[in-house]
Amino acid sequence: MMWTMLKAGCLAIYAVALAAWAGWLPAAVAGAVAGPVQTLALALLAIHALELVFVFRHVRSYRGPLAISVLLALLFGLLHWKPLMDGRARE
Repeated sequence: MMWTMLKAGCLAIYAVALAAWAGWLPAAVAGAVAGPVQTLALALLAIHALELVFVFRHVRSYRGPLAISVLLALLFGLLHWKPLMDGRARE
């Protein structure tokens, strides 16, 4: 349950950042929120990209296509590869 809520939080950050870049946020909200949320979204993507380098072997253990696993790792980072690592340890 907690993993799902954290993933939803990541998606919310990305959605607000995309809405700000597209100009879909009202001016009052965009002025206060757009900059910090866009910076946070870029920071999350950068951290997850760096993280992907170190945990690629766990990302490869995803049962679906590797490209999807890489995308999920870029979006969610630890929230994607940690369950894969735990499942691999149980085997």
